[in-house]
Amino acid sequence: MMDFSTQIEFLKQHSTYAQRWLNARPDWVDWLNIKSSQEIDLSGIQELLSPCLLAVSAAEHNEAQFMADLRLARQRLMLWVAYRDLNGLADLTEVTHALSYFAQEAVNLSIAYIRRDLGERFGLPWSADRDAEMPLMVVGMGKLGGMELNLSSDIDLIFLYEHEGETQGAIKSLSHHEWFTRMGKRLIKFLAEHDENGFVFRVDMRLRPNGDSGPLVCSLDMLEEYLLVQGREWERYAWIKGRLITPSPESPAFTTCQQELDQLIRPFVYRRHLDYGVIASIRELHAQIQREAEKRSSAHQGRSKDIKLGRGGIREIEFLAQMFQLMRGGTDPRFRIRPTLEVLDLVKLQGGLSVKEIEALKAAYQFLRRLEHRIQVWEDQQTHYLPEDGAARTRLALSMSAPGKRQDQSAFLMELDTHQAIVAQLFEKAFLLDDSARLDTGLLTLGWQPDELIFPESLKRWLLWMDSVKRRQLPEKSQLIFSNLICKAAQSLQEDNLAAGKDIALLRFFDLLEAIVRRSAYLSILSEYPKALLNVLALMRTSQWGAEYLTQHPHLLDYLLNSRTEIALIEEPEQYWQEVSSTLNLRLDDVMSSGDGSEQAMDILRVTHHTETFITLLADVGIGVEQALSVEKVSDHLSTLADLILQTTFERVWPSVAQKFGIPKEPLPPFAIISYGKLGGKELGYASDLDVIFLYQAKEGDFTHQEVYTLLAKRVINWLTTYTSAGSLFEIDTRLRPNGAAGFLVTSTDAFKKYQLREGGNAAWVWEHQALTRARFSAGSKDVGFDFDAVRSEVLSQKRDIGALRFEIEEMRRKVHAGHPNPGTDFDLKHDAGGMVDIEFMVQYLILAHAHRFPQLVANLGNIALLRIAGAADLIPLDVAQNVANAYRLLRAHQHRLRLDGAEKTRVNLRQEPKLIEARQSVLNLWQELFSARPEI
Repeated sequence: MMDFSTQIEFLKQHSTYAQRWLNARPDWVDWLNIKSSQEIDLSGIQELLSPCLLAVSAAEHNEAQFMADLRLARQRLMLWVAYRDLNGLADLTEVTHALSYFAQEAVNLSIAYIRRDLGERFGLPWSADRDAEMPLMVVGMGKLGGMELNLSSDIDLIFLYEHEGETQGAIKSLSHHEWFTRMGKRLIKFLAEHDENGFVFRVDMRLRPNGDSGPLVCSLDMLEEYLLVQGREWERYAWIKGRLITPSPESPAFTTCQQELDQLIRPFVYRRHLDYGVIASIRELHAQIQREAEKRSSAHQGRSKDIKLGRGGIREIEFLAQMFQLMRGGTDPRFRIRPTLEVLDLVKLQGGLSVKEIEALKAAYQFLRRLEHRIQVWEDQQTHYLPEDGAARTRLALSMSAPGKRQDQSAFLMELDTHQAIVAQLFEKAFLLDDSARLDTGLLTLGWQPDELIFPESLKRWLLWMDSVKRRQLPEKSQLIFSNLICKAAQSLQEDNLAAGKDIALLRFFDLLEAIVRRSAYLSILSEYPKALLNVLALMRTSQWGAEYLTQHPHLLDYLLNSRTEIALIEEPEQYWQEVSSTLNLRLDDVMSSGDGSEQAMDILRVTHHTETFITLLADVGIGVEQALSVEKVSDHLSTLADLILQTTFERVWPSVAQKFGIPKEPLPPFAIISYGKLGGKELGYASDLDVIFLYQAKEGDFTHQEVYTLLAKRVINWLTTYTSAGSLFEIDTRLRPNGAAGFLVTSTDAFKKYQLREGGNAAWVWEHQALTRARFSAGSKDVGFDFDAVRSEVLSQKRDIGALRFEIEEMRRKVHAGHPNPGTDFDLKHDAGGMVDIEFMVQYLILAHAHRFPQLVANLGNIALLRIAGAADLIPLDVAQNVANAYRLLRAHQHRLRLDGAEKTRVNLRQEPKLIEARQSVLNLWQELFSARPEI
């Protein structure tokens, strides 16, 4: 490690600014020696500014001295930062945070100083709503907002105040607007005016409403009106970084001011849907900035390489990060952050770009920011141009080297070119700067229409569309995009080697386009991303249900852009669902933190369910994955999703119920949701109802708790079934509770146990014990879940009269069959003899008849696993068990595919399905074996 004297010389060698100040203030060298090994943090900055803090509360004010102290503190900070940065002692975060902390502390101290003077002369602005002093709200924009200031940054500020009024507390009063304008002007003077001690920060106020032509300060009402009426697209990008730096977080007014500002800015910046229209907007803004950068570079000899605004520069990395923020920040609160590197980490986590691409962008960003600091610290100038002078470049190469190492100019320039080339390449890829990769939205060839031989029905649809009023009412751009998308889709389908389904796929695509034609953001996805269009067409051909689902929920188009999400679901399901849960709760916290956000929360639950259902669907039909999911895996994922929705709903509904009854919200109550049927057996389909019951722990006869939990259950059902703007979640069936529809909606665990064990006059039927074989704890209190599991195990393990059990199950099977008549000749995969219901009834019989001797049958493992257990226990022959298990898998797979293609009844012509004939026969044989054989079976 180099000694201090060597490090000081290195600082002077690479900064004439530092050299001047250390020559003028030699005592600062000793101060730097003390501070050299100390990381620059907020306490160190406050120590530098301590003379200013004392001046705020001093009996007499000396404005000139305050300004001098502020400037000298700034020069010492700059030397401290430059010393640690150049000598490799501070990382980029320490440097940018130190400068940003200093800026906000300097702003707050200056305001405190000015406030005292203005208050004595004109009184103070007063908030009628809060009955408290009204502060000047200072919003740090740009790099200050993102805690990313560089060594010679100006600071972008916007001055706001809550509302109009008159100051109070002095003989003479001013309007709030005049009072804050005076404060704003003096604040700029305190920070930006040059004297013999330099300046603190250059202040840029051009990001305020109406820029230089607008008032210096504006009320929140004025800001709201401006954003609604005049707010421009580029201002959305600017406000991403906006951060309230005054009043400070310790101030009593901070929370109110923050909330009021957030309510205005959030809907302006972040759309409630995925916003792909932002891609074209940023692309246009970037082109404009690059033209300006090139114009400035060409006008100044020796300033040809702008590392900030030029190709592959810092701004392109920031634009990339902001693109993801603007697209996703409306639906995912995690993207509402400011630091560029943190955004890139989140993009990596979400799979927006690959790990390799993100790491390359982060490395480039840190390299370019370090280089930016070294260019600026030479003369404390706000510049981003790489000098042409060879000696200057050699000096920069040396300053960019690792401590103790020397890098020559050619190696340095090669590293710079490599970083910038990667950034430019990734930027061009993300913003589709290659026109050939995007959809041609020009006029179609005169007379183009779908080929009648391949697309007969689509041609009719096309002709109707071209002559429709709806088409003529669209903007010309939307008409062109629609026509070109149909043309491109027809060409893609025509070139596809698969012969069948082309016409129906194009018809389904018509349905989708007509549903989204007025939503420019969705059209942008299909027109900007060729891969999305190809994946949409693959879905249209594969699944009618999937095509209709996408048409109903077009925001899901986003998930056709890349397959990283499906891959994560398949490869790391546990981690995947944890991430889904944490993201869901983050979004719910966001909307429920400021009052009753139940309606928004219900929408978020629905959108989450739509999204995860669709991701499972894509993996199911093989889009974006090497191998499609099996039907068992599909059901596993859908069941996990349903459990997650149930648990989250329970957790979010409970606080309102607790509040109504004056009960503590924490901990969560002893209440559980028990699932039966498809969800209970983890065989859930895409549109399955949920069969559930509600259990709670309480003493028998405790009607108070019954009232509380009845309301809780009703609200849970309401959240799950209400149709909102985002649709609905599930149909809920609670008729499997004790006494069915005539029974209480909620049941205590003690009462449930007595009912199931037939300990009173009110007793469960055999079919209810059959249903219990496929029941499990899905959500709520795990303690109640354990109680349920114990009751279930005890009930299923009872010794039963085999003859009576056979009779009851056969009777129930006859009733089910009668309830689903099949007048045709096609085989009903589920309900006909030899179908899935027969297999389910046989498994239930084996459990109820033999679980008292073979407790391994009690576990809710699914029909296939339980058949194997029965075979291993010699209750049925092993080969028969395997054959029936295979039959069940085959029947489920056929049923699943028919459902995906929109079939209401899952019936097939067996003459065309020899494997199904064999499978059905194996089921019929086992039924005969179990229900017509000797009594002990």
